[in-house]
Amino acid sequence: MTQYLLSVWHAEDAEVYPDDETMQRAFTQVDAFNEELQASGSWLFAGGLQPPSSASVVRVTDSGTSVTDGPLAEANKYIGGFWLLETTDLDAAHVWARKASEACMNPVEVRPLQGG
Repeated sequence: MTQYLLSVWHAEDAEVYPDDETMQRAFTQVDAFNEELQASGSWLFAGGLQPPSSASVVRVTDSGTSVTDGPLAEANKYIGGFWLLETTDLDAAHVWARKASEACMNPVEVRPLQGG
């Protein structure tokens, strides 16, 4: 069994959902997806993230530790949430990613964890 990160991506300059009705539909669909993933035994962990503006970066160098506000990377897309799952192979992870993308109505990237 291999572990995978499924990450949901959003465009920085656009609303994630165009209106409250669409957002509520996505939340309902993601809840159903989460239940299916948990029932399958593949679920490890999941979470939604606050926007990049809420991030901070910690750096340790020879001269000490610094903390700066804001995201590390300057990008036009950001991770809005993620799932960690364990499944048989990449094909199975792609099946889950398709379902995740359909549920949250956003692109989902699939990446295997190291050591898997």
